[in-house]
Amino acid sequence: MKRILIVEDEAKLARLISRVLGEEGYVAETAGDGRSGLSRALTESFDLLILDWMLPDRSGVQIVRGLRAAEVGVPVLMLTARDQIEDRVEGLDAGADDYLPKPFAFPELLARVRALTRRPWGPGEDGKDGAAAQLAAGDVVLDPVRHEVRRAGERVELTAKEFALLATLIQRPGQVFTRSVLLDTVWGGSADVYTNVVDLYISYLRKKLDRDGEPSRIRTVRGVGYTFEHRGPVQEPGAR
Repeated sequence: MKRILIVEDEAKLARLISRVLGEEGYVAETAGDGRSGLSRALTESFDLLILDWMLPDRSGVQIVRGLRAAEVGVPVLMLTARDQIEDRVEGLDAGADDYLPKPFAFPELLARVRALTRRPWGPGEDGKDGAAAQLAAGDVVLDPVRHEVRRAGERVELTAKEFALLATLIQRPGQVFTRSVLLDTVWGGSADVYTNVVDLYISYLRKKLDRDGEPSRIRTVRGVGYTFEHRGPVQEPGAR
């Protein structure tokens, strides 16, 4: 069954959309604000996101930008009362796949949902849908469905923020993520969060993932950010 996350702060509308989708055989879940919506989209597996534009904490467009910056390709349908051409262009340029202005007719919503959920957005080498796939780099495996991380078969207990940070890094081993991108995707770019919180949580992850006598799997790229190595890297001078 296709799993859909509805990020909508109007509780009555969110419940109605969820009920209609449920009657069509989808598994529909809801989040009432932008921060929780982004966090769930980064750490859980969904076949489609339905995002309201105007949300508490973080807008739908900001959520899309955060997901695309983290290389999360889940299809996104934007719902909004903003119907100017410029608004539509902004949403699509941010990475949304489709746009449905409010008020909308449910038959049209369902038609767009069917079209978007037919698109395979993350197939693995075996041809299976990437939404259900585990993320792995070397002996580190992250399971977004079970919300579980293992290294060499041994379970590693992580907090929600540690899990979201690792999920962002491990999706693209070898890719360098800047601190601002990590702050944006994991903490929602909140103004009350300092940039050095990224460094702090990187240190937490290293303590839990690293092994004595081995280089850290998370490499610091000085002046830029961090990257997750597929295998233990050769450390740069002065880098952990």
